[in-house]
Amino acid sequence: MVSVEKTAKEMIRNGTWTFRDGTFYQALRLSNGKTGVVAYDGDFRFPEGWGRSERREAKEKLTFILGLDTDLDSFYAEIGDSPFTFLIEEFYGLTIPASPSPYQALVEVIAQQQVNYEFAQRTIRNLVKLAGEPVGELYAFPTAERIAGLSEEELKEARLGYRAGYIKSLTELYLKGELNLELWDRDVGEAIKYLTKFRGIGKWSAELFLAYGLRKNVYPAGDLGLRRGIAKIFGKRPKEVKERDVREIIEPYGRWKGLLAFYILCYDRKTEMERRKR
Repeated sequence: MVSVEKTAKEMIRNGTWTFRDGTFYQALRLSNGKTGVVAYDGDFRFPEGWGRSERREAKEKLTFILGLDTDLDSFYAEIGDSPFTFLIEEFYGLTIPASPSPYQALVEVIAQQQVNYEFAQRTIRNLVKLAGEPVGELYAFPTAERIAGLSEEELKEARLGYRAGYIKSLTELYLKGELNLELWDRDVGEAIKYLTKFRGIGKWSAELFLAYGLRKNVYPAGDLGLRRGIAKIFGKRPKEVKERDVREIIEPYGRWKGLLAFYILCYDRKTEMERRKR
């Protein structure tokens, strides 16, 4: 069974959601433009006045964000007799969180380029406060139109640095229909080849976008945290673990390779936090 609390702990702290007293709250913008906060504590709770179709859309979005339909039992059976067995007890109930929309995923992925995760989270939260729509105590993530309407200098107020330029230019291409983010039916290789044609999207960003934005079974094999996590598990130095080594270790897990990679990343984050506290 998916642990919403554990999954929320691994979500980007961007100001669009909170977890409190066993309940997860998410500010959502529906396809009709309506915004509101949806709650989940095992049951879904919706804003008053939302109709059946709006509730259905919100339920589908929240299920997607929290990975509520993930078959964790099958995943644990797959890694149960492997060097990764200890991760089951470490993170039991955790699944991969996803973005409410492909556009939000793109922006948040670009914001994570070449900076540590904690700093990236702060810049994303800054951007949400700068351009998002307040919904109670939370914010709905900024629309592409809103971000396109800001100058690069205004975007830099969120401390995005050079990434502000990438976000602005990619947003403009997206709004013009020249950048398609609805790559649901494309296979991973084809999607990566397409995305990396655009300035600001490298292989790492494309892989992370596909995992976080579309729940594709893929992982950023060149990610430092992933390589470092594997190094810790196998008693190596991070410099000894190359991208090809990551793929050789993770690819055999087939349909569960993306989730396994995420568990390894979470293990690295946890151990790095513990190391810094010592």
